[in-house]
Formats: sequence, structure tokens, C-alpha cells
Amino acid sequence: MKIDRSCQGENSEELRADAELDLRGVICPYNFVKTKLKLETMKAGQVLAVFLDEGDPIRNVPRSVSDDGHTVLRQEPLAGTYRVMIRKKADI
Repeated sequence: MKIDRSCQGENSEELRADAELDLRGVICPYNFVKTKLKLETMKAGQVLAVFLDEGDPIRNVPRSVSDDGHTVLRQEPLAGTYRVMIRKKADI
């Protein structure tokens, strides 16, 4: 999985999401499908914040979006869940 290390030192407030998607409680593979569909509605370079549960969701969704060519900017633990910041790939 590709994680953009240049953003690792930034505060959460400095990296702003253009859209958010709360997928807590959504099972695999639906959480990836919903993430992919949301990214398809966004412009290249925009950032999506996705909220995911521990376990399979946080293991699979970041890897799958990275495999699709998007960039995982950050994964932040939040009291039993995670916020994943994803930059949409350039349109081809």
C-alpha cells in the first residue's frame, strides 16, 4: 500500500477533506464499494475522509483504494475506529 509520507507530519487540521464518508458498522466488501463509488464522484486531487472500524475494514479498504491508484495520505486511530484520508488519483 502506498502512503504519502510527506503528509505524516501535518496536523489533522492542516489536511482538510473535501468530503467525508462514515462507514462505521459497514461490513466488507461494502465499505470498499461505497468508498470507490464516492471517489468516482470526486474531482482528481480531492481528499476523502473515510471512517472505518477496526479489523478487516482498516486492513482492506486502504489497500484496495491504493491498488486502484489513489493515495492514502494518513490513517488515524480514533477510539476504536479509524479515519483514513485518501487523495483521489488523477483522471486518465
